[in-house]
Amino acid sequence: MLGTVLLLALALTQPACPSPAGAASRRAEALKRLLEVFGMEDAPPSPAHFKQPPQYMVDLFNTVANADGVTKNPDILEGNTVRSFLDKTHSEKMRFFFILSSVAKNEKILMAELHLFRLWPRATSGPKRHHFCQVSVYQVLGKSKPDVPGGKRLLAARLVSLQDAGWEVFAITQAVRDWTEDESSNQGLLVMVQGPDGSPLDPPLLQFASGRDHHESKKPMLVLFTDDGRRGASLPVAGFPGGSHMPVAKLTGPRSTRSLDRLQPCQRHPLSVDFEEIGWSGWIISPRGYNAYHCKGSCPFPLGENMRPTNHATVQSIINALKLSEGVSSPCCVPDKLYSINLLYFDDDENVVLKQYDDMVAGSCGCH
Repeated sequence: MLGTVLLLALALTQPACPSPAGAASRRAEALKRLLEVFGMEDAPPSPAHFKQPPQYMVDLFNTVANADGVTKNPDILEGNTVRSFLDKTHSEKMRFFFILSSVAKNEKILMAELHLFRLWPRATSGPKRHHFCQVSVYQVLGKSKPDVPGGKRLLAARLVSLQDAGWEVFAITQAVRDWTEDESSNQGLLVMVQGPDGSPLDPPLLQFASGRDHHESKKPMLVLFTDDGRRGASLPVAGFPGGSHMPVAKLTGPRSTRSLDRLQPCQRHPLSVDFEEIGWSGWIISPRGYNAYHCKGSCPFPLGENMRPTNHATVQSIINALKLSEGVSSPCCVPDKLYSINLLYFDDDENVVLKQYDDMVAGSCGCH
């Protein structure tokens, strides 16, 4: 993917076409290809009004990635995508409904969690004072009332403390898998609060924040951990305007300086990708851009260990230096270690998504 990003960066920054129409067409094609690198057909629209992303998603991004989006630890996420959905019922009753139309058909559901914010419990006194209550989460199975026989299926149940407020997380993976396989089966979730022994409580001692009457930061949320199977598959360059012979950025300065630059040993150089300059800052939350880096320099004979050559590159360098075979060039300076980056962004439905993309940053360069 990094090679594609480099070519796109050159196309976006270099006025390769003399006419304004040609330059605009080239830029549009470059942006289209860059969207394909990020697994999108079109750029999501910017939210109509300012939206604060869920703090959970912001904290997860900061745990997984550094400020530039580069992955800190590739083993933190099991898949490569985390999607968040806010409740659409806006009801005081403990019924919840999430629209999952943005989940792609090729995404494998690895884990699904219901996040509910537990409000401060009502004060109780007397001999029947409770310290815990039982919270049960059900999948609603039909359009009729869930109280009828066979109207709901238990997904998760546990005792919850009545001593404080905070987030509770319930695993509901099977229900979400059912919904993604058959969209019409999505009739939402029902949450019930009972005594520790399962006895009814009227009124319930525990309540969760609703999507209607509470702050955005406390709204009910569904979080999906998925994987779309993408693993560093670079896009073909041949179809890009200019093909594999796309011109490189125009060099400036004295000829002697350019010649000296070509004689510099193989090493890593900065390559900034600025999402604001591209026009994507409205829907990308973090990062604002990142340094992809690129590799440039010569691989002269003899290749030292500091150039991190492969055995094949060492042999090729010897053959080239001794002129033992015609048409054998010297090894090339290329990335020999690649890192993934992470994007936190709003999708088409203004849901917040965290997605990891492989092979986007040159970690180091070597002669290959």
